Amino acid sequence: MMRLPVIDISPLRTMDDAEAVKRIAGEVGAASAEFGFFYADGHGIAEHLFARLEAASHRFFALPDAEKAKIAMAHGGIAWRGWFPLGGELTSGQPDRKEGLYLGEELAADDPRVIAGWPLHGANLWPRAVPELKQAVTEYLDAAAYAAEALMRGMAIAIGLPADHFARGMTRRPTLLFRIFHYPPDGRPDRFGVGEHSDYGLLTLLGQDEHGGLEVRAANGDWIAVPPKGRMLVVNIGDMFERLTRGRFRSAPHRVINASGHERLSWPLFYDPDFAASVDALPLAGTERSLPRWDDVDVHAAGGTYGDYLLGKVGKVFPDLAAKALGD
Repeated sequence: MMRLPVIDISPLRTMDDAEAVKRIAGEVGAASAEFGFFYADGHGIAEHLFARLEAASHRFFALPDAEKAKIAMAHGGIAWRGWFPLGGELTSGQPDRKEGLYLGEELAADDPRVIAGWPLHGANLWPRAVPELKQAVTEYLDAAAYAAEALMRGMAIAIGLPADHFARGMTRRPTLLFRIFHYPPDGRPDRFGVGEHSDYGLLTLLGQDEHGGLEVRAANGDWIAVPPKGRMLVVNIGDMFERLTRGRFRSAPHRVINASGHERLSWPLFYDPDFAASVDALPLAGTERSLPRWDDVDVHAAGGTYGDYLLGKVGKVFPDLAAKALGD
């Protein structure tokens, strides 16, 4: 059975050992090309941050639906924040067997992006019944975003660019979208917690509890189980990185089948380009390759800004909410 590689990314966090940085960047690049997924150890997120986030998440999802609905996404407006119920999110047009809480970078009303009316930017909705959730999410998100910045340095080096290439432009002001997902204990291998899909943006950094269920499709069509490995993160490449690298990095389809008989929690951070950034491919000579995609979508045909692209995607996940919040 194939297994995803485990990579200690700590040299990319400190950047004080040039030889180690080069070696780890090479490992990151190889895993991104072959699998589009890998485990990240040495990410710097402290155990107590995971523990607090997990405890607060359990408390929130144990609340009655009527209490959770006080911060439903319908109250979040174009910031697209809040709770959605079981079956309330669609993947490839089918309802998922999960509920969740949409969060992101906390932006004040006077932030220029909020003043400009950018969708997916704004304030989070926090449950009064679980006051500790706000601090737990805030501290975890800060640490996870720092790990993502380290990974972006490795990605840049892997494709022959300066380590700070993305930080100077595309991710100088990244779009940070954070989710907490709760999967009920179905125990049936034919019911998807999340159906087959690929992620839209640059990188996803996934934290998960001790109950597995994530699977990744390999290039040969086989499914690879991605069981939890302690508090390691699972990192995957998104469609925009596949586009930017002209196919060198692979945005792999994945799914969740929660057949463990236990409820499952996961915490993905979507580390994406600046909403106003161009998503034109990088000028990487001699790197283009054409791999058949599971969905027959040509990600290389995308154009304009990342915001234009992203809104077209998320509108399919919550079509009713999109129609109400975004209009035409």
